[in-house]
Amino acid sequence: MSPPSVSAALSMIEALLAEVERATPSPAELQRLGRSHRPGAVNLQHYLALRSHDRRGLQNLLAELGLSSLGRAEGHVEATLRAVHRALRALGGLPPEEHPLEGPDFAHGRAALARNAEALLGLAPSGRAVRIMVTADGELAGDPRRVRELVERGMGILRINCAHDGPEVWTRIAGHVRAAAEESGRPCRVLMDLGGPKIRTGPLAPGPEVLTWKVRRDVRGKLLAPASVWIVPAGAPLPSGSALRFPAECVRQLEPGVELRFRDARGLRRGLRVVERQGDSLRAEVEQRAFVVPETLFRASDADAGASPVGVPRAETPIVLSEGDRLILTRSLEPGHAEVRDPAGRVVEPGRVGCTEPTLFDRVRPGHRVLLDDGKFQAEAVEVHPERLELRIVRGPRPAGKLGSEKGINVPDTQLQLPALTGEDRRDLDTVVKIADLVGMSFVQRPEDIHALRAELARLGGSHLGLILKIETTHAFAAMPALLQAAMEHDRVGVMIARGDLAVECGYQRLAEVQEELLWICEAAHLPAIWATQVLEGLAKNGVPSRAEVTDAAMGERAECVMLNKGPHILDAVSALDDILRRMEEHQSKKTAQLRALRSWSAAAVAR
Repeated sequence: MSPPSVSAALSMIEALLAEVERATPSPAELQRLGRSHRPGAVNLQHYLALRSHDRRGLQNLLAELGLSSLGRAEGHVEATLRAVHRALRALGGLPPEEHPLEGPDFAHGRAALARNAEALLGLAPSGRAVRIMVTADGELAGDPRRVRELVERGMGILRINCAHDGPEVWTRIAGHVRAAAEESGRPCRVLMDLGGPKIRTGPLAPGPEVLTWKVRRDVRGKLLAPASVWIVPAGAPLPSGSALRFPAECVRQLEPGVELRFRDARGLRRGLRVVERQGDSLRAEVEQRAFVVPETLFRASDADAGASPVGVPRAETPIVLSEGDRLILTRSLEPGHAEVRDPAGRVVEPGRVGCTEPTLFDRVRPGHRVLLDDGKFQAEAVEVHPERLELRIVRGPRPAGKLGSEKGINVPDTQLQLPALTGEDRRDLDTVVKIADLVGMSFVQRPEDIHALRAELARLGGSHLGLILKIETTHAFAAMPALLQAAMEHDRVGVMIARGDLAVECGYQRLAEVQEELLWICEAAHLPAIWATQVLEGLAKNGVPSRAEVTDAAMGERAECVMLNKGPHILDAVSALDDILRRMEEHQSKKTAQLRALRSWSAAAVAR
């Protein structure tokens, strides 16, 4: 007679197997999916059935019997349950029962994920199953040597963010990647992220015409890196970063190596050294902070004549906000302004700023959260009107923080129903289909978003591109099963866990749980996951990692790819990540600890 615990566990497993069998998709449902994704789709439904109820009681019971506690069943749910069922019957003295598997077995589950990852992300390097992705800096367009160094250090995918630069820069960067991969013999793919719908604050009233920049120094004041300043001809668009417009003839005459000397608005002697020409513009470097105004006179080191800039950007006047303050968000995009105070310092009119997305005013309700500047400020809608929202700042920097123009707005409690594919995205796709291997869909929230992108790719002859769903909102997280089902109609697909935006929406307290669940559901569907946002950020930007970010990078071993952001020390970050991932692969595979021989200690050492 079997112990009561065996009988109880057997009954629970049989009930669970019945649930899993009922969840198996029909042949008609599977027919719509790509052939390589059908086993994953079956297993995904089995996984959702497994996780539909609290199974911790069953897990404890199985662990006491020395059996699998189902904690590593993601890639092969039914096979795991059948194996436990056979073991329980054997423990109970019952004959085995054979059932054909509808889902993947152990080997197929692991192999399917590996195949799908290779099809989407390319071959993994020898000794490391996890790929490394690097976000491109626009300056790589003029630096093919640096692109080759990234490939040689271990970069397998270069990510181009379509929210920055333009087709000419993107095409040059992609060309450098192709050349570097061919010369080095190391494969490297190009991912292009579409910008997607961006909800941002509108313009603010301009302040004085003045340009300044910051120079990075260490605690002793030693220069760490000069600041870059762009010099562009009058009439040309200003690039991102610090930039001055000069007469076109003046810009044409200047050459790399020339120093422009000037006295800034405070009368301090300063100098800009021209270091390179990119098209019609020049990039200069400066080692000291300065304040440039329209009257500032610049003289070249090899000439007596001087010239003043014809365009100095106006510095906006930010809105200073503290917890408890009110802020008016307006449908109108007229320049906003800071709060107005009376002579006694009392606020007589709250600060106000526009919002670039008008549907916000139709859908936000009192009590809904409104997050500003990537979550820097958390506000609550207090009053809702057709043309404006009155917000109360619930949390923000202490004692106060500054809110500027073009800062992100998130509304995690509000369903906006915005299409993920914008008009600008459709224009960008003309270039994407010509130069990219993969396309990233930002702010995807509904299956209709995926269908729209696939239709546009088909129209442009780009159906061969791999598709990456960027999960950035709580609405996308909640819709993951439906999104994956729609995505698996495409041959090559994966998921980027955009942890920065997710942290803003779901709160940092819940981020660890959310990113973990995303890894699980991707593995259940046999789809590769990309671990993204701020990985080794301190190392890439400052040259030194924190202990916390090294641990975070090690967690990336559980994904199929880890993404690094750009920074002056990105080469060091790629090398460090390569080393961390290779070491961790010997210790961990997804949720399974790998018991390789310990090299640090031995039982013999204890005996001595």
